[in-house]
Amino acid sequence: MSNRLEPMGVEAGRHQLRPLFDRIVIKELDSDRMRRSGLVVPPGSHDPPPQQGIVLAVGPGLDWWEHVGVTMPVQPGDHVVFPASAGVWVEVDEERLLVCSVGDLLGVLESAPPRTER
Repeated sequence: MSNRLEPMGVEAGRHQLRPLFDRIVIKELDSDRMRRSGLVVPPGSHDPPPQQGIVLAVGPGLDWWEHVGVTMPVQPGDHVVFPASAGVWVEVDEERLLVCSVGDLLGVLESAPPRTER
């Protein structure tokens, strides 16, 4: 039995986007580039901030991963951070999605455990 994740596709309207190899499909959050402070980061600025999104689908990984015990480090539903230069933006049935390699990700945002005071 394999621990390998089965590829999952994203159904966007009438079509399904199934990522290949180590690619993932991400739905960007904050797509209008408005920050909590109210600052709008214009497109084409010199240093765009990292962006955030939700993983919608993951590919099966690379063929050698299984042999060395490596699994896909993200799964659908993970909240991830990625640089503005990551991957390729595609439009599937009028929905804008990012397809990138898992190696392009900067990290996964997780809830921090409550801090205990000493």
